[in-house]
Amino acid sequence: MPDARTLAPDEIRRLRAEHPEMRERDFARIHRISEAELAAAFVGAGVVRLRPDVEAFLEGAPALGEVMALTRNESAVHEKIGPYENAKFNPHAAIVLGDQIDLRIFPGKWASAFAVEKTEASGEIKRSLQFFDAAGDAVHKVHLRPASQLSAYAALVERLRADEQSQTQAVVAIDDSEVRADAPVGTPAELRAAWDKLTDTHQFFPMLKKLNLSRHQAVTTIDGDYAWPLDLGATQGMLEGAAGTGLPIMAFVGNRGCIQIHAGPIETVKPMGPWLNIMDESFHMHLRLDHITEVWAVRKPTADGHVTSLEAFGADNRLIIQFFGQREEGTDERAAWRGLIEALPRLDRSNAA
Repeated sequence: MPDARTLAPDEIRRLRAEHPEMRERDFARIHRISEAELAAAFVGAGVVRLRPDVEAFLEGAPALGEVMALTRNESAVHEKIGPYENAKFNPHAAIVLGDQIDLRIFPGKWASAFAVEKTEASGEIKRSLQFFDAAGDAVHKVHLRPASQLSAYAALVERLRADEQSQTQAVVAIDDSEVRADAPVGTPAELRAAWDKLTDTHQFFPMLKKLNLSRHQAVTTIDGDYAWPLDLGATQGMLEGAAGTGLPIMAFVGNRGCIQIHAGPIETVKPMGPWLNIMDESFHMHLRLDHITEVWAVRKPTADGHVTSLEAFGADNRLIIQFFGQREEGTDERAAWRGLIEALPRLDRSNAA
């Protein structure tokens, strides 16, 4: 969340007019406001305030047809092109399980929403739906494409339109602690015993909650049977090793309110400055390699054999991005994926974490 600062909507609009080409996230950071405050300042001037009603959004999103879904955190951007399909709402965790767009949504974290229309210098109108958490950080965005259905977009905006069209947006600090200060932390022996008993990767997060451990604490505490540190270049090495081989991988990027997943082969990996980019037909990913401070290979037992992931962490010990080999339920993971991860250069564990 930006440092505490209040800018009036007219001041935000004035500053924005001086820097019309700057990306929203960069503009908000430089002026120490949130992206949600930036969007709110333009309500009535190309922006409509919406209700952050995840259920209604998921009911209407499939009719939009082909769109670009974007989920990001501070260090990774995940973009998928396709329709919203097979959406199922739950107030605690909703899902979208389409062939292209695959999401895990946490509705309780969605605090504000806007429909944004922006006219480019070329005269083209860009339309998007943008959703934010209570800190004003973007949790998910939907960008229309040439093939998108404008009538369905208009109908969805009208359905979600908020009664109050205020140009100000209140934001609050969010406690992002992954552990509870009022509860004991699991011991290494307790962690090993619980890890041994895993039969499904979806049991991992509940295990962490029960033991009051963060993901980083768990992977750095567990012994080398289940996790080992990798060279900082391992993420790029893995992606370049997988590109063009047909090996299907899974890439997870998340924030407080949404996790977005790619599943399938990748073709084009391009470094550009600090960014490592995947630029495929329906999947774009942008990863700040300079934000990665640790990379770990992590192995979890399941009923179908061990599942191996590559997990990159930032300086705050939070997960930036996570990769798995794509596999069918009821089958062991692909030998090619396991071999790719096990061949990546390792660090001496005493020098990691």
